[in-house]
Amino acid sequence: MAKPSGSDCNLDCAYCFYLEKAALYQLGPGERKRRMPDDVLAAYVRNYIASHPPGAEVVFTWQGGEPTLLGLDFYRRAIHLQQQWRAGRSIRNSFQTNGVLLDDEWCAFFASHDFLVGLSLDGPADIHDAYRVSAGGQPTHALVMRALATLQAHRVRHNVLACVNRRSAAEPLRIYEFLRAHGVRHIQFIPVVERRPNAADSAIGLTLHGPGGKVLAPALPGAAGSVTEWSVPSGGYGDFLNAIFDVWVRRDVGTVHVMNFEWALANYMGEPGAACHHQPTCGRAVAVEHNGDVYACDHYVYPAYRLGNLGTASLEQMVDSPAQQAFGQDKLRSLPRQCAGCKMLKGCWGGCPKHRFTTTRDGEPGLNYLCDGYYRFFGHVAPYLRTMSGLSRAGRPASDITRAVVLRAPATP
Repeated sequence: MAKPSGSDCNLDCAYCFYLEKAALYQLGPGERKRRMPDDVLAAYVRNYIASHPPGAEVVFTWQGGEPTLLGLDFYRRAIHLQQQWRAGRSIRNSFQTNGVLLDDEWCAFFASHDFLVGLSLDGPADIHDAYRVSAGGQPTHALVMRALATLQAHRVRHNVLACVNRRSAAEPLRIYEFLRAHGVRHIQFIPVVERRPNAADSAIGLTLHGPGGKVLAPALPGAAGSVTEWSVPSGGYGDFLNAIFDVWVRRDVGTVHVMNFEWALANYMGEPGAACHHQPTCGRAVAVEHNGDVYACDHYVYPAYRLGNLGTASLEQMVDSPAQQAFGQDKLRSLPRQCAGCKMLKGCWGGCPKHRFTTTRDGEPGLNYLCDGYYRFFGHVAPYLRTMSGLSRAGRPASDITRAVVLRAPATP
């Protein structure tokens, strides 16, 4: 994914993990903002397309910070470059935004070029505005709802990314029904987990000092530490998903697409899923910063995980480098024994390495903070997934599960 504005954003969300990256790219004299220059944009587009074989589909993902800060002309240039170098490949674009700057012109552009837009919206105003505020501390919910309505008016393909934090975890059905009532049909629920670093992190130079003195660090095996006050409780995340699943499976299968549930079904059926955190290995989803620096993952934008720069190496070389291959394989190799013997392993695969900072029942380091929540979720949905998988393999729509649930509750796993 590309981050053309780096960590620059017009919001100051308390739980944002990327604002701290300003410490990596401090502005020089006379500089007021981080922006991807045209030569880096050209190098990125050309390089990324070239890393795909002829005839392949190439998906560009624009994130931030806040990518709308670049302005529409930047993306018009990106589209022009994509067409110039596509060489028979299929090009698609996805775009993640807080929505504050979206208007008719932006949405008309998205519609005309078939962008898939992810909109960050945590739910009703009191839940959303608890953490998602402007740089001046003002609520943003009304602006985001305006953006949602504008996307819908222009028939832009869109989904909502709702962060699940300590506050919102207590009201799953209120959030789900709110989004559903406002016409949202594709939703992803993202757990907010941030570990407070400890002295060991500082000793090996892994911490970054972000805005307001906030210091965060990536997870290391055995790097236990308390989580921030906005982090979702582990078990609470599983309970949150289960409460929504129980409504969804009885009413909304096939009409509301909750990505978390569809990923779980894909894993159950042995199909490749879209979520790297629930795959056995990772390492293919690198992050490109505004100056062309490439990192192992957008959750690992730290000096130790920098792979190189687009000005001196190709994306293919960096992704296939021994360091990046090891990074991806370590996700599986570093699983604690408790995970390796867990009957839910093929559902969660240990989760994202960023969150593996707790210990197992036997005291072994490297357990995912969300383990309890994942176990509750995958254990709860397994019998339903079995039924849905059978329906799909029989050529019937998965939505037929609703009738099966009404007639009889599925057996326990």
